[in-house]
Amino acid sequence: MTKPQDSYPDISDPVFIGRPIDKLSLLIEEQSSEIFAEFGIVIPVRSCSLMTSLAKLGSASASDLASALEQSHQLVLQKLPKLVQLGLLVRTQDETDARRKLFSLTDEGIDQLEKFDRCSVLLRKAYAELFAEVGDINLLISNAIDALNQKPLCNRLSDST
Repeated sequence: MTKPQDSYPDISDPVFIGRPIDKLSLLIEEQSSEIFAEFGIVIPVRSCSLMTSLAKLGSASASDLASALEQSHQLVLQKLPKLVQLGLLVRTQDETDARRKLFSLTDEGIDQLEKFDRCSVLLRKAYAELFAEVGDINLLISNAIDALNQKPLCNRLSDST
C-alpha cells in the first residue's frame, strides 16, 4: 500500500532546509553579479573568497587554497581553470616539487581584487541594511554550522526518538 500524496512533507518543511539556503545563495550570486558588472568586476561571485585567500597567501596550490577556504579540494579545482582563463591567475610549477602546481594572481587579478575591495564596502552596507531588517543571517548560519559540527544531525535523532 502506498502513502497518500498529501502525507508527504511540503517542500517548505524544515526537512528541506537546504532548498531555501540554496535559493538564497543563488539569489545573492545573481544580484551580486549585477553589481559586479557595474563595477567592471569579472571575478565570478563564488570565486571572490578564493581570490582574496590567494592574495593573502601570495602563491598556493589547490590543496593550500582548499585548506584556507575550508572547502573540498575538488571544489577549488573546479574554480581555478576559469580564473586562469580569465587572466586573473597564473599557474606555475613548484620548483621544489614537480608534481605540485602553484597559483598566483596576475596584475589583472590584483586589479580585479582592488575593484572588488571598493565594491565590498558598499556590499557590507547593503548587508547591514538587510540584517537590520531580517536579523544577522551570517551569524545565524555560522552558529548553525558550529552547532552541527559539535553535534551532527544523526546524533540529534537519538534525542527525539
